[in-house]
Amino acid sequence: MPSPRATSGNGAGPPRQYEIRVRGPIGPTMLQAFPTLTARKRGQDTVLTGTLADQPALYGVIHQLGALGLQLLEIRSRPSTRHA
Repeated sequence: MPSPRATSGNGAGPPRQYEIRVRGPIGPTMLQAFPTLTARKRGQDTVLTGTLADQPALYGVIHQLGALGLQLLEIRSRPSTRHA
């Protein structure tokens, strides 16, 4: 498992809190693909929120969304509020 510490040059960094909006609802079976994220409805869309360890973890979520045929609408991030 990658270390959550900041690194340089490889695209990894400290954990960040993400908000990922996808088109339409996501059922309970599909939500099992995102065990570290919490889902909530926002209008007709679904927002997944949670902390991801680094950019490769984010890319993994994006890949999984595509593999499930879900349309990615928006990604927002901010530094994680976790303290070491």
